[in-house]
Parts: sequence; C-alpha cells; structure tokens
Amino acid sequence: MIFVAMILLGSVIGFVGAGGAGVTITLLTVGFGVPVHTALAVALAAMTFTMISGTVSHYREHEVDVKPGAIIGGSGIIGSIAGANVSNIMPSELLATMTSLMLIASGLILYVRLYQDAWLTHHFPVRTTALTGRKLYVYGIITGLIVGFLSGAFGIGAAAFIQLALMVVFGISLLHAIGTCMMIVLPISAAGGLSYLFNGRLDLWIFVQTLLGLSIGAYIGAKFTHLAPKPLLKTAIVAMPTLGGIIMVLFGR
Repeated sequence: MIFVAMILLGSVIGFVGAGGAGVTITLLTVGFGVPVHTALAVALAAMTFTMISGTVSHYREHEVDVKPGAIIGGSGIIGSIAGANVSNIMPSELLATMTSLMLIASGLILYVRLYQDAWLTHHFPVRTTALTGRKLYVYGIITGLIVGFLSGAFGIGAAAFIQLALMVVFGISLLHAIGTCMMIVLPISAAGGLSYLFNGRLDLWIFVQTLLGLSIGAYIGAKFTHLAPKPLLKTAIVAMPTLGGIIMVLFGR
C-alpha cells in the first residue's frame, strides 16, 4: 500500500514540479502510522536519490553556480548531521509539531515568492551582482549550517529557504537558484539520511517502497505538466507543503 500511495503522490509531485519531502513525511505518519523519526529518515534518504538526476540535468544546462553551491552544500553537511542527531533525541510529538511548522513556513515563503513578488522585492532587495570574496565564504558557511540543520532535524528539503537566500543574499538568478538549490540539497540529504541510518531510524523496506513509488509516479506526472494552466501549478506548489503541515498539526501527533 505504501508503494501504491507513493506512486500517486509522486505523480502529483512530478506534475507540479515541486519537491515533496514534507508531504511524504505527512503521508507516512498520518496515512500509514509510520513513526515520525522513521518518516523523516525515509524522506531524506529518498530525496538524496531524486536530487541526483535533477542536479545533473541542471548542470548540463549550465544552470548551477558551482562555487556557492559547493560552499553552502559543504557546510550544510555539518548542519545536517547535527540536525539529525538533535532530531534523534527529540520527543516524537515535539518533532511532529516542529516539522508541521516548517512545512507551513515553506508554503508561506513560496506564496510570497509566487504571488507577492513586488512586496518581496521591496522588503528584501535582490542583489543585482553575484556575491564574491570573503563574504561569499562567510555567508555561504552560515547559510549552509542553518539550512542543513533544518533539513536534518525536520526532514524537509528547505528548498524554499535555500532559493530565497540564493537570490536575495548571493545575487543568483531564479533559474540558477533552482539548479544550485538541487546541488545544495543533495549532500545535505545524503548526510542526514546516513545519520538517521546510523542512529537506527531508517527502515530500509519502507525506504525502497517510497523511493520506487515516488520515482515512478514523478516520471508519469511530469509528462502532464505542460497541460496544466500556470495558475493551477502555482496554487498547487503553495498548497502542497501548506496542506501537509496543517494535516500534520491536526493528525500527526
């Protein structure tokens, strides 16, 4: 049943073109009663593999800024390991609540980015030139530690936070921010997934079903993305993490 459900979820993720780590956690915990620590471990580990193809594809299209991606992703490994170890000792109810809040926050950021661009630009001016020199390393390391910790502790990819930081702080264009974000999430997810594995939280059978189901579903869903009107896609991108967070708040504890 998990495998079938993940095919359906993967189809939605592929159709929308947005990451579904948080929604995967919600489905596993609320839909199948999987312990939240295990759900986080499975989502992070699965995300590692789904990010590989996306990163390679964007790199081939020259849509990845390698240097800031390497700095943020490298320090993100440390943050992810720390976050996973904190999550390991966190009570299940508290962890479920924090993950819910992170999902809702991701939905809010996506809403602002997609629907309130003028407000965002006014309050958070986007850099017109790429960040370089010592500031690139300092800001990159700090950003990596923060987003790595959030991903490792709460199992979400933190893509919304990463993309916003890349555009506002590092002066990277939206298209390159998407590709660079995938490069950053890849090592963070791998480090977090391995940490959960070493802590005995990763259920390999659930992981296999989840990975295969999401992969098959995403491939199918992506075939229909071009048929959907843009307003529907924008609504779905915001709705997925928001609804996932609300469901976790109501039923995930």
